[in-house]
Amino acid sequence: MAVSNWTLDEAHSSVGFTVRHMMISNVRGYFTRFTTTVTADPDNLATANIAVSIDPTSIDTRNEQRDGHLRSADFFDAENHPKIAFQSSRLQSAGDGQHKLEGDLTIRGVTKPLTLECEIMGPAKDPWGNDRIGVTAAGKLDRSDFGLTYNSVLETGGVLIGDTIKLNIEMEFVKQA
Repeated sequence: MAVSNWTLDEAHSSVGFTVRHMMISNVRGYFTRFTTTVTADPDNLATANIAVSIDPTSIDTRNEQRDGHLRSADFFDAENHPKIAFQSSRLQSAGDGQHKLEGDLTIRGVTKPLTLECEIMGPAKDPWGNDRIGVTAAGKLDRSDFGLTYNSVLETGGVLIGDTIKLNIEMEFVKQA
């Protein structure tokens, strides 16, 4: 195959995260609105160019009050920073379908490097004759690196919100004709 454009299949894709709550449990959430641009040759994935744009107002942790707080200036400041962005810089094979995806993540106007561990599956033909690729990615970041420092100290000595955010990403792409 040659280098081609791949379109995100939104129905089979998600951008999720997990963060420690009160040092005893995890809160999970998702961003429900995001776009991805991928240009890649499945036979030479090192040529891949991947750009992701996430709408921070689409955050969903199954608690509207918490989601509103996360959209506020205490966290994403979505009014002044309407986009979370990732731009790839390198995709390197780690063997057996595993890859390391390196790039720059921008949150609240702060850009830091991010590495994701990826499993890339396919390409495969769907029942309609389209080529598809699936990607499962995981990584972590420290939210304080991006200026997301809001927190409360608990009486027990811990903090309300952990600093480490674990990313859980599932994406499926269809090759454009």
